[in-house]
Amino acid sequence: MARVVVLGAGIAGHTAAMHLRRKLSRHKHEVVVVSPRADWNWVPSNIWVGTGKMNKKEVVFPLAPLYKRKGVIFHQAAAKIIYPEGRGDDPKPQVEIEFTGGKNEGRRALVHYDYLINATGPLLNFKATPGLGPDAGNSYSVCTADHAEQTGKAFQEIVAAMKEMPEGAPKKRFLIGTGNGSCTCQGAAFEYCFNTEYDLRQAGVRDKAEVVYITNEAQLGDFGMNGMMFKDNGYATDSQLWTESLFRERGVKAITGAGVREVRKNDLTWEDFDGNMHELPFDFAMLLPPFSGIPLEAKKADGTDIPEMFNAGGFMKVDGDYSPKSPEEWSHKDWPKTYQSPLYPNIFAAGIAFAPPHGISKPHKTPNGTNITPAPPRTGMPSGSIGKEVAMSIVDLINKGPNAKLHEASMAVLGAACVASTGTGFKKGSAAAMVMFPIVPNFDEYPENAGRHPNLSFGKIGLFGHWTKFLLHVGFIYKAKWKPFWWIIPE
Repeated sequence: MARVVVLGAGIAGHTAAMHLRRKLSRHKHEVVVVSPRADWNWVPSNIWVGTGKMNKKEVVFPLAPLYKRKGVIFHQAAAKIIYPEGRGDDPKPQVEIEFTGGKNEGRRALVHYDYLINATGPLLNFKATPGLGPDAGNSYSVCTADHAEQTGKAFQEIVAAMKEMPEGAPKKRFLIGTGNGSCTCQGAAFEYCFNTEYDLRQAGVRDKAEVVYITNEAQLGDFGMNGMMFKDNGYATDSQLWTESLFRERGVKAITGAGVREVRKNDLTWEDFDGNMHELPFDFAMLLPPFSGIPLEAKKADGTDIPEMFNAGGFMKVDGDYSPKSPEEWSHKDWPKTYQSPLYPNIFAAGIAFAPPHGISKPHKTPNGTNITPAPPRTGMPSGSIGKEVAMSIVDLINKGPNAKLHEASMAVLGAACVASTGTGFKKGSAAAMVMFPIVPNFDEYPENAGRHPNLSFGKIGLFGHWTKFLLHVGFIYKAKWKPFWWIIPE
């Protein structure tokens, strides 16, 4: 009998657990999921919760009943220490967990494993910027369903107050974007920005508002992927011009190349590429935090650390090329393929938990030494695809033996579709849909198209995009709930 332990139940971890349970006999093998949260959350729809257009209950569901029904062992707990060589006199690989709910909350336990998938996702590192985030009380977030619910209530309150504003009153400034120079997930900030702008128009108060987008991208349309070239209505364009046109059309002001340094109750300080500091007041701010790895240690049996398991950000190193390179030397070949640990072949990482070998966007440090560079995105479709292929590799290792060929899911080979809502509504809603192939540019294969396939990379904006976004919401929650024929829906 083999036991596979999955750390994390987000898109990558939950997807991996589903495929493991589908492919491995319940009578012979155990699948164990360890997650500190009791609920699964379809994060892409948090932006609608964050404007009050969707209820939190529509984007979450409890994991324990589902896993029990499907024969998956579930521990609501946080992974703390991996012992890949066993612990003390016990040679069996194991992970130490701390329960976060139920009667055992706060207690620690050891869980043995034959194979381990680290899909712990990100730590929302609000502390990287002083005053950032809902806990500090200065800005809002849509990173979790609870954050989004709080943000939605605050947004509805300020909109209601604006309806009572007298003519000629100063405009309310809505500041939306990234709250640190090293943030990723610009797409979520972009979505929330344009949903906010749309809802202000729908509420009849757009003329009383100024919407400002602040981002660590060097230019609009970068999205942490160094931008892209694609075709729109048969014409070649780039994501910068394509994105800028939407900002002009909606009257949204943009501040690019910004590293937020401190957030206060109604204003913040941000640094530009030249190292100059700027003050910016606001009335409502939704600012995303940077990500770091979940605090997770790896130790030998005698308790000594295994620091080479993780990079400086706390993400797990896998089969990528992590040798120091200048941006001019970066290559798509550096990116992981199998996500297997080079130190321990029975350990894999998936989704945000794996360490990228380097960025995708061009790096920039200010004269003050501040890093203002988008981190590479590893969410959504890539997380699901990687989770599935890692699971299938483990299935083959169990069923075919240790020499089984591992499945691959390099981001330098995978394509991705990003459907960014720019306003909800079945008749008047819209979304910006972008498809890129591959995610990590391959300049060897596509040197004249910014490293991506000229025909498989494209963008569209319109009502059809909103319908696509909503169908993804329905389809992926259906899939995550393990409904009949769920595996037919692609990752």
